Amino acid sequence: MLRIDRLDAELIGALTRDARTGVVELAGLLGVARNTVQARLRRLHDEGLTSGFMPRLDLAAVGISVQAFAALALEQGRLDDIVAQLTAMPHVLEVHATTGREDLLVRLGTTSHAELQELIQRIVGLPGVSHSDTKLALTTPLPYRVQPLLTHLTRAAGFGRSTPPVRP
Repeated sequence: MLRIDRLDAELIGALTRDARTGVVELAGLLGVARNTVQARLRRLHDEGLTSGFMPRLDLAAVGISVQAFAALALEQGRLDDIVAQLTAMPHVLEVHATTGREDLLVRLGTTSHAELQELIQRIVGLPGVSHSDTKLALTTPLPYRVQPLLTHLTRAAGFGRSTPPVRP
């Protein structure tokens, strides 16, 4: 069951565009009271739906010009150990457990292809990694986003908790 409504989705969207937007400005953008925005933000945080606000860093602009995705197949029972070792590597940006031939999809960031090769060799050398398949990311034509999905899912949810949902 979806735990947000259209107002929550629009609030998240506004903060996604600029996390520094103040409560008063958000209230004006959304056409609701400042207290409503504060209550919604508190609820989203308290229920664990949001956690902090971070700047989006342009990795290439700071010198991390090489990104890659490594799909790793693991020996059974090694998932937690491998994830712990990957977490300790600063070049590992994120890790996803997956289905299919590979068990993990690992996003990597380095300053050069040589550094990427060294990192991949280090990763495939971890005890428990049985196979890897690495893809180099050339560009990111569509970066991570969530707003279109939230907008779609809440399109009939109403604008506020008291608005009954519209049945499609």
